[in-house]
Amino acid sequence: MTWLRAFGEVVRSGLTIEETRLEPLLALRTAAGVAIVIGPALWLVSPAYAASAALGAYSAGGATFQRTWRPRKVIALGAGAGLALSTFVGYLAAGRLVTFLPLLAVWAFAAGMAWAVGSTAGIVAATTVGSMLVTVTLPTSVGRALEHAGVIALGGVTQAVLILLFPIRRWGAHRDALADALAAVADYARRLRHDPTAPFDPEPLMTARDAAAVTPSQARTRPPVLHGPRGLAERIRPVVAALADPDVGAPAEGPGRDRARELLDAAADVLDAVARSIRRGTPTEVRPGSLDVLRVDEEHEVLEGPARQAAEQLVELLGEALEVAGSGGARGRTPTLPGPAGAEFLVRPTMFRLVPVVVRAVRRELRRDSPVFRHAVRLAAVATLGYLIAARLPLGHGYWAPIASVMVMRPDFHRTYARAVARLAGTLAGVALATVMVQALGPDAHVFGALAVVSAGLSYTLNRTGYAYSQCFTAAYVVFLLGMGGQAWEQTVPERVVLTLLGGALAMLAYVVFPAWETPRLPSRLADWLAANGRYAAAVLRNYAEPTREHHADMRRALLASREARAAWQEAYDRARQEPVRPRGLTSREAQEAQEALKGFGRAAMLMESHVPRADSRVVPEAERFADALETDTAQAAADVREHRNPDWGRVEEALHAWEGAAGDRSPVVRREAELQKQALEDLATAVSRTPLERDVGSAREEQRVRAAAAAEGDGSGAAHRSG
Repeated sequence: MTWLRAFGEVVRSGLTIEETRLEPLLALRTAAGVAIVIGPALWLVSPAYAASAALGAYSAGGATFQRTWRPRKVIALGAGAGLALSTFVGYLAAGRLVTFLPLLAVWAFAAGMAWAVGSTAGIVAATTVGSMLVTVTLPTSVGRALEHAGVIALGGVTQAVLILLFPIRRWGAHRDALADALAAVADYARRLRHDPTAPFDPEPLMTARDAAAVTPSQARTRPPVLHGPRGLAERIRPVVAALADPDVGAPAEGPGRDRARELLDAAADVLDAVARSIRRGTPTEVRPGSLDVLRVDEEHEVLEGPARQAAEQLVELLGEALEVAGSGGARGRTPTLPGPAGAEFLVRPTMFRLVPVVVRAVRRELRRDSPVFRHAVRLAAVATLGYLIAARLPLGHGYWAPIASVMVMRPDFHRTYARAVARLAGTLAGVALATVMVQALGPDAHVFGALAVVSAGLSYTLNRTGYAYSQCFTAAYVVFLLGMGGQAWEQTVPERVVLTLLGGALAMLAYVVFPAWETPRLPSRLADWLAANGRYAAAVLRNYAEPTREHHADMRRALLASREARAAWQEAYDRARQEPVRPRGLTSREAQEAQEALKGFGRAAMLMESHVPRADSRVVPEAERFADALETDTAQAAADVREHRNPDWGRVEEALHAWEGAAGDRSPVVRREAELQKQALEDLATAVSRTPLERDVGSAREEQRVRAAAAAEGDGSGAAHRSG
């Protein structure tokens, strides 16, 4: 992609309105928290203290809108504490560049490394850098600095108290995540009616699993309905795929295919009903016709063999889903689930036990090729450089430039540039709106305080519809806040526009100078996904060779690792498609074809998982040899993909040939699924393999680059020697 086209995509993305469900009640509660701290501080103390309190309340409230599974009140308290600490330390070092600039650089670097923990931590940490840069009034003593820090922390406490006193849709995010997972499987079942080999994106299941991890205190209060349906969705997905697949399930045509379509449609209807029930907390309502379809008639059932087995298993799983959701076919019935003491749940560390987890995550990213590390370096450099440049300009409020840079910068190219464009557009619209209102109303601190609260509420309301639109009211909020402190609009408006433009330009330039492109990493990401898929497929096969509880647990772990590798590849692939960088190692066509091949490989393993035998079932000894060959070849092929060599499947072909020639093969369905896996691997080899001519050209270009680099190094060393 060229730079011109990439920038056009950036502008379009930055100004796009995202279709999402608004949460006005949450925005109203959070804006009320801002009003509660502004009003008394403005009335009892001074506009400066009111502005400090508003900074804490607004930033802490904004942190609660981030996608996180921890309680919102904990996020508000943590954000308030971080803002207070950064403000106090910044006040102590402010006034002398020799002390403030090193502090700012170290703090900004730490905030950038917070992305190693997750996006929520990174965004909240960036707001603490902004609070350090904002100097509403310089204290004359440590006591005054503590006062300002305490007032800012009070804003976070206020937001937490409001969340505690006025809970809105408690466990709502967790319900949505689980409902989205069930709805995704329902949509998958409907698509399988028309396309028996339709792909499935496991991201909703991954999100639901992330949401299911709770602390011990959360486990004691979690609604019972959030315990079981996620596991059922995981088990239903391979069953519907096996039922629809013409190779191992229902026949491609005839009454069997019609019956499979009926079952898939009924399954989608039931899953959607369960999803609605969980999302809204209401009883499950399913159309009677769908329940009639799910009755398997022993005498007149047209499905046979593996297809009938899949249909019976699907009906059983859907019955469990209805029971867990609170229906079981009878309105108002609630399931009986084990209490928190005896229930197993995914453990999420508490805030205190999170420290070693954070340390390990940051340590893993402390390397030069890490996107998080490079983002932290860019953040530290841009924050200090922006502060120095703005301090030399004949403008007040110079901190706006580095704040704009810090708040728009992200570890990847596209989001950084899109947010820079969106922030500039939103700032222009916001300051224009605020200027008109300030001119019309005249200077009045109380009026400006009320307008700041209204702007904050609108910013919260539009927080998830697009950065540009929420930033519009954020800019108006800042103008009203400074007007409350006595700043004239003639000073604030031009300064904010110019400094925002400067900060956005610095953020964009920083990514050009020190980028973290995903395009060169595509072969490595593809190799990781291939190796993880190979381990997952081998783990499934070992369950056929020896169906034990340990092998089943290994299969589950391998599946989760495969999903993580696929998600890492998908994220890198999506970012690479938006980068103005020429392909390195994998062309766009090769990456697309390889992705489709690995999806097919994973799908074949998923089909095999749907028929995994129970502990008392007969074993398939040929599966063990094929599993070993598959795991070995995919591991070697992953290394070949990284080194741009052609993969080879010799062991897989030999093991499959031996399986086909084995006497008394009792598992033709499993062998057919193994053949599908081999075909997918051959498609992958076709996608990434190079012809002899391509290899020769690539080798010649590589030798030319090595010679040029050696010559440049020799010239440099020679020049250095002569100058010495």
